[in-house]
Amino acid sequence: MDILKFLTAGSVDDGKSTLIGRLLYDSEAILADQLEALHRSNRKNDDGSIDLAILTDGLKAEREQGITIDVAYKYFQTDKRKFIIADTPGHIQYTRNMVTGASNAGLAIILIDARKGVIEQTIRHSFLVALLGLPQVVVCVNKMDMVDYKEEVFNKIVADYEKLAEKVGLQHVNYIPVSALKGDNIVHASSNMSWYLGSSLLPYLETVAIPADNSSDHARFPVQWIIRPQTDDLHDYRGYAGRVSSGSFRVNDKITILPSGFNSTISKIELLDEEPEVALAGMSVTVHLEDNIDISRGDILVSALNLPEVSQLIEADLCWMDTRALDLTHTYLLQHNSKVTRCRIQEILYKVNINTLEKEFSEDFKLNDIGRIVIKTADPLAFDLYQNNKANGGAILIDNRTNLTVGALLFRANAE
Repeated sequence: MDILKFLTAGSVDDGKSTLIGRLLYDSEAILADQLEALHRSNRKNDDGSIDLAILTDGLKAEREQGITIDVAYKYFQTDKRKFIIADTPGHIQYTRNMVTGASNAGLAIILIDARKGVIEQTIRHSFLVALLGLPQVVVCVNKMDMVDYKEEVFNKIVADYEKLAEKVGLQHVNYIPVSALKGDNIVHASSNMSWYLGSSLLPYLETVAIPADNSSDHARFPVQWIIRPQTDDLHDYRGYAGRVSSGSFRVNDKITILPSGFNSTISKIELLDEEPEVALAGMSVTVHLEDNIDISRGDILVSALNLPEVSQLIEADLCWMDTRALDLTHTYLLQHNSKVTRCRIQEILYKVNINTLEKEFSEDFKLNDIGRIVIKTADPLAFDLYQNNKANGGAILIDNRTNLTVGALLFRANAE
């Protein structure tokens, strides 16, 4: 059974948590103890019904304020598919959390309040979804019950969003009119919107095509640990442990070690007590090579037939996540897979005005700002362009003064 990872995004009070709660409740994907706690809860809607949003609002502050702050992950399955849901915050100050939730998703559900239509946060979230390369988008026009289920309201929002989708570059967008509060078109078809002839949300999620992995020919294995027991029984043992981030490796494959550029051949692959012939993406294995080569943590083994870029000067999209503004004079740490190196932001090429989506020049980069920069690293990085291979096309910036993540990087070009 395959797995669909998707996220929900939208402005404050658009009903993201309620939609997920309704999806879980109506599909009977709630455990008995959760259901009992839900009925014991004294958090009610205006009409006296249970507030389903508490199924995803796990933080005390979220329950008290009725908003989503952190990314909440929920897991459920139907007879057709397994699902991993990321409920992301709508507040502008938590945009960084939305980026986290979107990084591994294959589909985005963007909620729009039928009373408000396309607003600034809709533009922001749609731009981020396009930036992160999510291939499928579902626009749920929520709270249709509050506009008397009028078709013309839905059609107006669809027309407005189609212009936005074209502007930000979203390719595959579907539109569903829903009421998360009442359950219209979430799991079951709505009798209140007979004019809508499309699928309800859950049947759509069960049947939508999961995007094919475009990185299958980018075999990448970042080395996390060098295993050298140096015991009498294992005197000559030398293995390289890590997780295959993309593509696959087979015994006898020709590989290149980067950034050094040395070549070798895979002699053996170990997985616990087994020796499989192939290691697929996501598998944590130990790789053995025919040659004794100086390899360190942070180096990456790649297919000799498809090499990534190697550079110290990289053009990248940056989403700034810290309350302290970007300092062009400061040396940050960059973590790319298992490699950590010092770096400087050499140039800010532009920032994106989220309201107009226009590129603007600025020397300031503050919380939630998004733009294009040129970064200079102390050590060479072996990277793919993000649009070609997400697994090896991104990195995080760390402020060594606080050891906190301050930015997310998406590699776009070799700037040398």
